Amino acid sequence: MRRLSLIGAVELWMAWLYVLIAGLLEIAWALGLKSSEGFTRFWPSVLTVLGMIASFVFLARGLREIPVGTGYAVWTGIGAAGTAIAGMLIFGESASAARIACIALILIGIIGLKVASG
Repeated sequence: MRRLSLIGAVELWMAWLYVLIAGLLEIAWALGLKSSEGFTRFWPSVLTVLGMIASFVFLARGLREIPVGTGYAVWTGIGAAGTAIAGMLIFGESASAARIACIALILIGIIGLKVASG
């Protein structure tokens, strides 16, 4: 295992923070897609596009230090699981045991990728 200097450790921690923020922004813009009603509502559309841009910027920042496969998988996993949970809570979408189990599997995969990346 490679030893990190304090600066390297902080940079890696910040990279993971950037990916987390990017994932949370992915949830926001995915919900924004629904609110924009197919980009037919102006302000929800503007906020959705800004959320998309911000999400990509934070992801790009995180991928400076994190392997692309791991970072991208964590980003999409946060977005997928978070959007599914938000859909259940905000839009009353099905919260069946099967859906919750699948979300748990996504979260287990995200944690596994994070741990496996060192």
